[in-house]
Amino acid sequence: MSIAPEKSQPPVKIGVLISGEGTNLQAIIDAVERGELKADIRVVISNKAAARGLERARRRGIPTEVIDHRKFATRENFDRALAAALNARAVELVACAGFMRILSPMMVRAFPNRIMNIHPALCPAFPGVNAQKAALDYGVRFTGCTVFFVSEGVDDGPIIIQAIVPISPDDDEERLSARIHAEEHRIYPHAIRLFQEGRLEVRGRKVLIRGFPTINQSAAPVNPRLS
Repeated sequence: MSIAPEKSQPPVKIGVLISGEGTNLQAIIDAVERGELKADIRVVISNKAAARGLERARRRGIPTEVIDHRKFATRENFDRALAAALNARAVELVACAGFMRILSPMMVRAFPNRIMNIHPALCPAFPGVNAQKAALDYGVRFTGCTVFFVSEGVDDGPIIIQAIVPISPDDDEERLSARIHAEEHRIYPHAIRLFQEGRLEVRGRKVLIRGFPTINQSAAPVNPRLS
């Protein structure tokens, strides 16, 4: 994932939605600065004025905006304000990065197959909040993270890329979350890069990727390892 991006496509204009720390936002910023992702982050929008991710953006000179969802009577009215702010910046792709709001159908239809989100589980498993705890409670041997195009459901849109994270017997929610976050920071910029390069095509529930690499079946993970 560290090779230089294709030069034939212009940078994709991104709007990033956050509600908190903004570590995935930072991963996107870092990928751009390393030359691994051709992207122009046009605006970072938060529904919370105290979101630390806003300061991450400001330090890089990226425009920020706060749109407080509590000031709107309905979810749709809030989403209309979001869409207006994004369109005012000519945003082509919306990246939800720790944005703790469920987008309404109006918002999804305003940016069809142009809103990405990341979830700390291997979708369709464990949708919604507390996915790491749900994986531990269920006793699965693997979990991970998923980047997908947002649909009108919850964490159920067409899948772009996933990363697998094995679960150890002594894992707790904090340790597991840290390992999942590390993978999120790898795959989210890569998913945006695939979009920027024009390599993604949505067909029904599937996302087809031009130039999909050959799968090495011999490297399939097993947990616990076979002795």
